[in-house]
Amino acid sequence: MKKHLIALTILTLAILVGLFFYFARGDAARLPAGADVGKEPVFTSPRSEMIPTMNVAEAVPWKGGEKPVPAKGLSVDRFADGLDHPRSLLRLPNGDVLVAETNSPARPTSGIVNRVMNYLMNKAGAGVPSANRITLLRDADGDGRAETRTAFLTGLNSPYGMALVGDTLYVANTDALMAFPYKEGETKIAAKGRKILNLPAQAPNMHWTRSLAASPQGLLYVGIGSNSNIGENDLATEDNRAAVLEVNPQTGAYRIYASGLRNPVGLAFEPKSGALWGVVNERDMLGSDLVPDYLTRVEFGAFYGWPWNYWGGYEDRRVQPQRPEVREYTKRPDYALGNHVAPLGLSFADKVTLGGPYANGAFVGLHGSWNRKPRSGYKVVFVPFGDNGETGKAKPIDVLTGFLSPQGEARGRPVDVTADAKGALLVSDDVGGVVWRVTAAK
Repeated sequence: MKKHLIALTILTLAILVGLFFYFARGDAARLPAGADVGKEPVFTSPRSEMIPTMNVAEAVPWKGGEKPVPAKGLSVDRFADGLDHPRSLLRLPNGDVLVAETNSPARPTSGIVNRVMNYLMNKAGAGVPSANRITLLRDADGDGRAETRTAFLTGLNSPYGMALVGDTLYVANTDALMAFPYKEGETKIAAKGRKILNLPAQAPNMHWTRSLAASPQGLLYVGIGSNSNIGENDLATEDNRAAVLEVNPQTGAYRIYASGLRNPVGLAFEPKSGALWGVVNERDMLGSDLVPDYLTRVEFGAFYGWPWNYWGGYEDRRVQPQRPEVREYTKRPDYALGNHVAPLGLSFADKVTLGGPYANGAFVGLHGSWNRKPRSGYKVVFVPFGDNGETGKAKPIDVLTGFLSPQGEARGRPVDVTADAKGALLVSDDVGGVVWRVTAAK
């Protein structure tokens, strides 16, 4: 009898291990390359995953003179390196550049899910503690490399978005929108700062970044991601999340400007129309062919579907209870950037002078997938716009590639994009610890 119990136990364990490896092997993409990009991406049936596909590119940062690969007619060099997980960028009126050296708040270490996520983050180069610092980079001699570097603001809490309005610098920590006095030319702010508004950061604070954009009228727009993939952590924890908030910085009054945006990271105003646009990271665990991350106008009062549906009305039947009535009010995004490409940075071309096809449109930093086969993203692209300030049918143009090695290792991962004082494109690379500078080749 004892032998039978041992044999049964071994057989049960073998079956469980077999089932784990069967479900953990991951889902491979079946769509042809590029089918998931543009104004009319191709949609497949959902392939729900019990265990998410795990295809993390191990972080092996750049060596020596290695660098990304620019598109034909462009060149790239280091603007600054040796940085500690550089993420968002802000160019100041005098040409100085601020970079947030930041990462997510410390994650819990107990439990299988947290341990797996911490392992994946470490492998991807995202497991480092947050420096909680904004650093000033100055290229005083105009040679295209920052020779001055100072700790501009310290003691922050996972800072991300930055915006300058007049003589006030606004910083979006993961848990609060802060205001600091700014004086042009200074290399450090010593003031403690003033809290404008608390921002939702309750555990597990799944999407911790808080993007920030200022309108010409001085209003602030804060992008706040969801606290879950599809609401599984209780929708009560999603108040003021998966949304863009409009904030009056003088009074602290705010309202939800747009909702149903799972993780709106990059925000920017399109120069021709004056409309607010954003890049959004969509949901996971529907397979490698769903759901496209996107670039879209962020319209006042609009609902973009999360968590009940995606891309204007495709229902996500994993979300219970279902709400089919909200499809009528769901706005379809403008432009798909691809499945699981993780767009983070957004900047329009009006202040970038790369010439050629890069005159009218948006630069987007694609941080790259961790849960797709094959890997996607890991590059900077340019999305052409029409003269009406809208996206057209043209596919994105690769601007900067080569962040993945031939062996599939991540030499770097692009995050934010912005113009420097001379019209070059700056690209932050958190894994590489570099801010790259892209120019038209001479």
